[in-house]
Amino acid sequence: MSQTGQPTALFELDRADHVRADPDALSELMGMRARLMKLHGLTPELDDNGCIKWGSLTEADPDAELVFLGLDGDRGCFAAVPKRPVQVQRGEFMATITRLHDRQFGIYAGARSLVDWHARHRFCAQCGAHTTIGKGGWQRNCVNPDCGASHFPRTDPVTIMTIERREEDGSRRLLLGRGLGWPGNLYSALAGFVEPGETIEEAVRREVMEEAGIPVAQVRYLASQAWPMPSQLMLGCTGVTFHEHIVVDRTELEDARWFSEEQVREVMSGRPGLFEAPPRYAIAHKLLRMWLEKV
Repeated sequence: MSQTGQPTALFELDRADHVRADPDALSELMGMRARLMKLHGLTPELDDNGCIKWGSLTEADPDAELVFLGLDGDRGCFAAVPKRPVQVQRGEFMATITRLHDRQFGIYAGARSLVDWHARHRFCAQCGAHTTIGKGGWQRNCVNPDCGASHFPRTDPVTIMTIERREEDGSRRLLLGRGLGWPGNLYSALAGFVEPGETIEEAVRREVMEEAGIPVAQVRYLASQAWPMPSQLMLGCTGVTFHEHIVVDRTELEDARWFSEEQVREVMSGRPGLFEAPPRYAIAHKLLRMWLEKV
């Protein structure tokens, strides 16, 4: 906390699961010291340093549902749920997270995913009756006494992968793709949703085969990133193939091609190259750097 009593610009929220199910504790945290994330729809207000701006709960619509995001020390932090679902254009989302401070990404990702989920789930998927917010915003409950179903925020797993081809001379090439309608000359790692019943490894192999016609042998997990568009968990992987011929699925990709290690290194160093690199805040950027470092 700063000496003025305002939340510090950079802090990590304690999600405080023990508080969510305690109505008395939540009510106490909604006092004068509570803070509200400043959102316009799903877009946060940011200061000049790219940090999220916070206000007081008095700034929220009196009828708005409030989601408990967690604790900054002993101070409760909340976000208000829009009265109706909000459509955010990809360009607006990208412009926001380009400015967002790296250490604020997780806080925003959690808040955005939660409030968007609440705005879209006001009715029970089991019986169609109204639902009410529960457990501080980490649950919705059906009001129908004959149903009483509880619903929980979902996270959709997505694999994103760097696929390497090793040449006989020991050199390496990296498979990158370009999505439909992507700006400029951007190329990135291939990605796709994990389907029901699949392992991460199976999803990597299926997606690469579907999008580029390349069979993948070894698959290894590397890292993950929350991606609130609207509520995904990006599972960063790397894979190895010995196949060269690419067959692009034009319903999924505009293009896919092999790039040499030198070409990738040139682009990632900031020099103009054969393609534009993924933005620094995306896990794809990290995966390309890890590939260059042979992680």
